[in-house]
Amino acid sequence: MIIRITRRRALTGAAAISAAAILPRSALGQEWKPTETVRVIVPAAPGGSTDVMGRLLAKQLQTNWGQNAVVENKSGAGGTIGTLEAIRQKPDGHTVLIGNPGPNAIAFSIFRNLSYKPEQILPVSNIIRIPNIVSAHPSVPIKSIPELIAYLKANPDKLTYASSGTGQSPHLTGAWFLQLTGLKMTHAPFRGAGPALQAALAGDIQILFDNLFPTLPQVEDGKLNALCVTTAERTDRAPKIPTMRESAPELANFDVSSWFGVFLPAGAPAPVVEALNKQVKILCESEESKKTFAAMGARPDHGTPAEYAQFIQNETKKFGAIIEKENLKMDVN
Repeated sequence: MIIRITRRRALTGAAAISAAAILPRSALGQEWKPTETVRVIVPAAPGGSTDVMGRLLAKQLQTNWGQNAVVENKSGAGGTIGTLEAIRQKPDGHTVLIGNPGPNAIAFSIFRNLSYKPEQILPVSNIIRIPNIVSAHPSVPIKSIPELIAYLKANPDKLTYASSGTGQSPHLTGAWFLQLTGLKMTHAPFRGAGPALQAALAGDIQILFDNLFPTLPQVEDGKLNALCVTTAERTDRAPKIPTMRESAPELANFDVSSWFGVFLPAGAPAPVVEALNKQVKILCESEESKKTFAAMGARPDHGTPAEYAQFIQNETKKFGAIIEKENLKMDVN
């Protein structure tokens, strides 16, 4: 069969080729990639879980995107300083924010003078979730949440619990437990997880609400008794420790974790969001990452941007209700 190419058809084809040449690569089905250095802003000091996630992601992006990815630690004011720095940047994909419950869920309810709003931050995907842990000093006859509940009923106001600070996830974990059970303990806020743990080990306080690390090694050494983890499921890192929701009917919906995820300034184009989400998925599924997560007692938790946005909304609502009932209000310092 002979195919005749008319002058009109030839011009139409040439026009189509020219149009394709000027379309953005994402419109042609190719993944968006940055054209300059990517800033990965970590709103926390070096060494913590937020920082670890930022450095893992930066390494991933640099390898797969072929552009430098630089981690910038901007700590202070419960993570709000670094968060504000990130959302002030152009939403072009060259600034990425690592988030956690503090600045991305708790802050909206607890700070009177917060200088940003939820709609200014675009959720991309979570990376990991880590349970909090509740433990007791061996000097008190408490080795489970049912025993803690029974002790508090028989000895109201006689126990003190420590946390890493007022308004932090461990503090709100303890507050929610007390709200749901109708019990009372005195809260002793410390300036960070380290001092709170030291007070617990010394027996200066009886109950500790903390992130899984650094408490779990102390439990494994017999220096503290683990009562529960606070996520819906047990952790593979210590599968014998029950969950909070297993322990009493009124705690059946209890679910608190430390989570660490990826955000962009609001207004980032869909191809940028999709490309970054894809890189988070690759990171979560890599064997090297899984080993790192397992050592931290964490589970990978990649999801779509829509799923993560809903999760953040639910977390904000949950912590907001706890904070309102506690009548907690603070100023960003």
